[in-house]
Amino acid sequence: MRASKIRKFRPWVQAMAFILFIVLLLAAGRIAFLPADLFFRLDPLVGLAGMLAARRFTFTMFIGGLIVLVLTLILGRVWCGWLCPLGTVLDWVPSHKPKPKESDVNPRWRSVKYFLLGLIILGALLGNLSLIILDPITMIYRTVATAIWPGFVAIVTGVEQALAGLPVPGLLDAVVEVDNFLRSTLLPMYQPVFRLSGLAVLLFGVVVALNAVRSRFWCRYLCPLGALLGLVGKVSWLRRSTNDRCIACARCARVCPTGTIDPKKDYASDPSECIMCLECAPACDKDAQQFHGHLAPAMWQPYDPSFRQFLLSAGAAVTVVGLSKVIPQNKQTQPFLLRPPGATDPDFLSQCIRCGMCIQVCPTLGLQPSLTEAGWAGIWTPVLVPRLGPCDYSCNACGQVCPTDAIPALNLEDKRQMVIGHAYVDRNRCLPWASGRSCITCEEMCPVSDKAIQLEDVVVFDPDGQPITLQRPYVVQERCIGCGICENHCPLSGQAAIQVYRPTDLGVSQLW
Repeated sequence: MRASKIRKFRPWVQAMAFILFIVLLLAAGRIAFLPADLFFRLDPLVGLAGMLAARRFTFTMFIGGLIVLVLTLILGRVWCGWLCPLGTVLDWVPSHKPKPKESDVNPRWRSVKYFLLGLIILGALLGNLSLIILDPITMIYRTVATAIWPGFVAIVTGVEQALAGLPVPGLLDAVVEVDNFLRSTLLPMYQPVFRLSGLAVLLFGVVVALNAVRSRFWCRYLCPLGALLGLVGKVSWLRRSTNDRCIACARCARVCPTGTIDPKKDYASDPSECIMCLECAPACDKDAQQFHGHLAPAMWQPYDPSFRQFLLSAGAAVTVVGLSKVIPQNKQTQPFLLRPPGATDPDFLSQCIRCGMCIQVCPTLGLQPSLTEAGWAGIWTPVLVPRLGPCDYSCNACGQVCPTDAIPALNLEDKRQMVIGHAYVDRNRCLPWASGRSCITCEEMCPVSDKAIQLEDVVVFDPDGQPITLQRPYVVQERCIGCGICENHCPLSGQAAIQVYRPTDLGVSQLW
């Protein structure tokens, strides 16, 4: 089949792959039999960096990444041109196509993506995965899950409220019926609100906006996953070439989204930069292009990685990792650094790929991207913020969806025994302790069967001097798992009178 005919299938394949990506994102934590982390399994950069940093072999990540690498070895960078959800978005966004006499961006800028690839891999070797946030799959998943999807939910809720307020007979009942259906199948019960969502949108927006400079600017110059696949593409079997029927009309070069067709080299293309989109095929009416098998490696280009660039990446990786270790904040006890059940630092930092899957499936919205609680090396890793939402006693979804097992896939019974932290009563704020007013909310909400929060009967005097009996709460530390439901339901505004801190064996006991 001719390349121009095969090219017609590409938009459909891209659309189906993108729809699958969105379906898996929305199905995470809802439909158990769907592999919600499929795109992460197929991401060889995530798999390689994750296994290097964790010093652990992960079979599913290895097999998924190997499939994409073998596919690239045979067909070239078809992942980038046909399947990558971020690449699909960039194809859908209007882009700048240079005029015939317009000077192009210096090709040497393509080496930036190899520098970033080296930085991520070498950082992973040193146990640091913080720069994996630049991986395209983690970037688009994190943006959709923590910013775009919550925005969509807010719009749907606003439309429902507007319709419910219209004086139309029966409309309110219809809106309620539709809302009940949506909340039970697709939409969350509460409006999702996530920290760092603005930063996620900003980073994603910059990537999309760069299309105004050149089409697929991200893929050309910055994508570390594209750099990894490009190195494999150097020895790919299927490649594009030209023959003696070429009349140098430059039509193919003008439509190439990655700008890899070089008029100065007889309109040949570099297989490490070609994403096999086949856009050039219908542009040529002289049948001057062909896609044939090749066994010899492609010619090395000036922008391809060199030993000097390797040393530069190594130096940058050592600097980034070294600085992250000497920041004073990292040497201090972070009392509110609560991780998901079973996840413990420092191993967690070397396994978490900052994808946001656990954050997205948390039913209480208690899991949030970290800011500085874990230092700069832990940015965008999940932390539990009980005041926003507790760790649901009947939920273990975060461990089930984690693609790298950074959060253990605990069964529900084991998860309920896992200590996240310990609750402490602030007697200067607690109503029964500080104000002599009755309140036993924390004890009532404690889900532990034998109650980690107990009540002590004491006799106090009211403002009139009359003796009254109060029940004052206190925490039995040996029973507390730190789920945070007591802190979440504390009736005080602002800071709760009972707060969850890291477990005492991590240095919290000296705080009180």
